[in-house]
Amino acid sequence: MAKPNKRADPEAVVEGKTDENIFLFVPNLIGYTRILLAAVSLYYMSYHPKYCTIAYCVSCLLDAVDGQAARYLGQTSQFGAVLDMVTDRCTTSCLLCFLSSAYPSYALLFQALITLDFSSHYIHMYSSLRMGSNSHKTVSASHSRILRSYYTNNVTLFIFCAGNELFFVCLYLLSNYQKPIGFKAATIIPYLPVGVLKAVPGVVWGGLELITWPMILALVTFPICIGKQMISAIQFWKASKALVEIDRADRWRARMKK
Repeated sequence: MAKPNKRADPEAVVEGKTDENIFLFVPNLIGYTRILLAAVSLYYMSYHPKYCTIAYCVSCLLDAVDGQAARYLGQTSQFGAVLDMVTDRCTTSCLLCFLSSAYPSYALLFQALITLDFSSHYIHMYSSLRMGSNSHKTVSASHSRILRSYYTNNVTLFIFCAGNELFFVCLYLLSNYQKPIGFKAATIIPYLPVGVLKAVPGVVWGGLELITWPMILALVTFPICIGKQMISAIQFWKASKALVEIDRADRWRARMKK
């Protein structure tokens, strides 16, 4: 009588494996909601800036909620971590693709940002797995103090991620929203020192009257966006060095076996 094939059903419950439906964990449900909102924002992106911006921003803000929910409910999972990262990368990339068409002169720059974002996070996650880390956010100070501060401080992580996304959203709004905030230079010029009036060209005062809310927010978040790209570049370089060290160790062990 033939013995039953124990490997016939790879999804069969085995010792050491729970029967929880991880797909239905609360943080993962939040992740699915983020994906739906991102899809809604993409649908409206070309012709309805208000709906697009609301859906996109809510999707991004939920990125901070799912992690908190996972830790509070004890529902952290590798699937959830990867789902979260993939959603972030795809959402940002779709917005940058639209900005490439809205600002064709800067298309190459936006393509470079997409490349840096994808490559740095992919190689960082892969190197983390190769080094035996349970999460790409677990970074030792010996590996990189900058990345450790970035990933372990929730406030820092939120500021850089939110500021980076908000800058790109402002660029999107600038291509659709041209209404000035209503600043009138004539109302403050009489109260300014003569030295200031002589130092500031008249064209600047005229330009201030044309400034919009997206312009102001873009100026505020631009340094944060630059900082985020620098962190991505550091992440790529540190992960590359880590993989090279792993390769060197693997090659040494292979030679010792000969």
